[in-house]
Amino acid sequence: MNSKHIVLVVEDDFLIRAGAADMVRDLGFEAIEAADADAAIELLERPNEIDAVFTDIQMPGSMDGLRLVAVIRDRWPPIALLVTSGQVKPMADHMPPGTRFLSKPYLQNELGYHLEALFG
Repeated sequence: MNSKHIVLVVEDDFLIRAGAADMVRDLGFEAIEAADADAAIELLERPNEIDAVFTDIQMPGSMDGLRLVAVIRDRWPPIALLVTSGQVKPMADHMPPGTRFLSKPYLQNELGYHLEALFG
């Protein structure tokens, strides 16, 4: 039996986060949710098998999504990174190499395309 990839969804808006997590599950992946970067780091520091982080850029707390992906790349290099925003489109050189960007609003098939690309 193949284990499912686990995707950590980081989004401060509860309804958007729940919708994104449902999409991730409908695409055949497992989803874990965090309301901000601090909660995401806390989850990543626990023993787990998180394969990817799907994060919004603009969030309250100690860091935004771009800072979060930089920290993840530094501390957990194998984790795949997908960034989303409805407000900004970051330059590629403002994100760690290999990070993908998905504009809000997005459709489930678009999310699936990016997750499949990240997992090869």
